[in-house]
Amino acid sequence: MGRYITNRIVQLIPVLFLISVIVFGVLHALPGDPAELILQGAEGGAPPERLQELRQAMGLNDPLLVQYFRFLGGALLGDLGESVRFRTPVSGLILDRLGFTIELAVSGLLMALLIGVPLGMIAAVRQNSWIDTAAMGLAYIGASMPIFWFGLVLILLFSFTYPWLPPAGAEGLQSLVLPAFTLGFVSAGPISRLVRSSMIEVLGEDYIRTSRAKGLTERLVLWRHGFRNALIPVVTMVGLIFGGMLAGAVVTETVFSRPGLGRLVVSAILSKDYPLVQGCVLFLAVLYLTVNLLVDILYAWLDPRIRYGN
Repeated sequence: MGRYITNRIVQLIPVLFLISVIVFGVLHALPGDPAELILQGAEGGAPPERLQELRQAMGLNDPLLVQYFRFLGGALLGDLGESVRFRTPVSGLILDRLGFTIELAVSGLLMALLIGVPLGMIAAVRQNSWIDTAAMGLAYIGASMPIFWFGLVLILLFSFTYPWLPPAGAEGLQSLVLPAFTLGFVSAGPISRLVRSSMIEVLGEDYIRTSRAKGLTERLVLWRHGFRNALIPVVTMVGLIFGGMLAGAVVTETVFSRPGLGRLVVSAILSKDYPLVQGCVLFLAVLYLTVNLLVDILYAWLDPRIRYGN
């Protein structure tokens, strides 16, 4: 198991290097001068002399290769530069917003599992019945529904028509209910469909028939022998969904005005705060790869054939 984990970590190194090159290259190819943006915000203009001095101080006159390795060296030490708009370290801004994003992603994932897993189990057990059709219909509705529209409908229904929950903000658990349910319901569709297909495949195996022939209860057969073996492909799907929630809950955070990383990236793009965009994108990429690494480790733990094969 240790060798498998080591191999997976080593494989991430070239991926992270390539991501850093792409992020740095794309942002430096965009129009706009960070030094000019700073002077415009502070003095209402950009005198050529002051602009040249600031570019020299920020290292923008250096060759791109020098700037890249300076950025890469700082990133390895946790220094992602300084925000043009906020005039504070990018790493500090990211850490301030990270807690809100993790809170939303974890609660959204729990909501997706609470909806998707039972829905898929019921559909698999009642295969080709009206229950199966209704469950999969609900799953398709959730998977195809625009998340911004669903969020606005929930706000209209539970914040204005029936003022039970706050429509926006990040104060207390009540403000987390609507965005978590929005994110979870939309993500429950793929989970339920995969649980259904995996369970149908597993329930046709010989060891399931043997378990029933031995006189085990249906609940024991389904959950201990069926669901545990059907869980292996589901883990990969859940990991990808969770990584996407961490790295891409931009729409949900915007609709419900939550101060997470998604809104921070949108704000940085609109204000042309290139150092902040660069730092956020790189951090989110590392976060996504870390989640996928943990999923691979869990996958190997559930299926010993993977780690022994490697």
